[in-house]
Amino acid sequence: MRILIIEDEKRLADSIKKGLKQESYAVDVSYDGNDGFGMAVIQDYDLIILDLMLPGMDGMEICRKLRNEEKIKSSILMLTARGQIKDRVEGLNCGADDYLTKPFAFEELLARIKALSRRPRDSLGTVLSIDDLTLDTISYEVRRAGRPVILSKTEYALLEFLLKNKGKVLSKNQIIENVWDYDADVLPNTVEVYIRYLRNKIEKPFKGKRPLIRTIRGFGYRIGGEK
Repeated sequence: MRILIIEDEKRLADSIKKGLKQESYAVDVSYDGNDGFGMAVIQDYDLIILDLMLPGMDGMEICRKLRNEEKIKSSILMLTARGQIKDRVEGLNCGADDYLTKPFAFEELLARIKALSRRPRDSLGTVLSIDDLTLDTISYEVRRAGRPVILSKTEYALLEFLLKNKGKVLSKNQIIENVWDYDADVLPNTVEVYIRYLRNKIEKPFKGKRPLIRTIRGFGYRIGGEK
C-alpha cells in the first residue's frame, strides 16, 4: 500500500512516515500544499493523509481539486487541529473519507488507515490471492497451500503490488515507484534481487506447484495471466 503524507509540520510528518514504514507501507511526504497536490496527481496513491492548514494550497482546496477536477479516487484521511463539527463536515463534504483531529495517537491513525483499506477503490477486497497463495492486507498474513510464508517488509510490499495487478506485466520502474519510497535510492537490479527473494519463499519450497511469477523478457514481471 502506497501512502502520501501532505503535512507542513515536519516533525509530525516524519514521525508518521517512520511509523508507517515500520508497518510495511511505502510512504512519500510533502511539506507544502502545492507540491503535495502535484505529487497526488502524478503518482497513484492508495491513501493520502492530508493536513488542513498548509502553505501554498490548503487541505480543503487540495481535496476538492483532487476529487472534482482530477477525479482522483485515492482514499483521503484529513488531519487538522480544528475539531469543530462544521470543519469536519466541510472536510467530508469536499471529498475526504475520514477525519482525524490533532493531537492523536499513532495507534488511532493506524486503525483509521486499516479501516479505509477495507473499502478498496477497485473492489479487490482485503484478501488477495492466486492459486493457493493468499495475502491478507489487514493482518499481513501470507500463506501458500495453507502454510504461512514469512516475508520481509519489502518482499510483502512487492507481492502485494504484484497481486493487486494480477495478470498485468509490470516494468521495473513501475515496481520501484510503487514498492519503494519516492526518495529511496533503488536500482533496477534491486528489483531482480527481490523478485528472486520472493520466488525463493513462495515458489521454491512448494514442490510440484506451478511458478507464480513470470519474467517477461524486455518488459518486466507478471503474476498470473497466461501460463
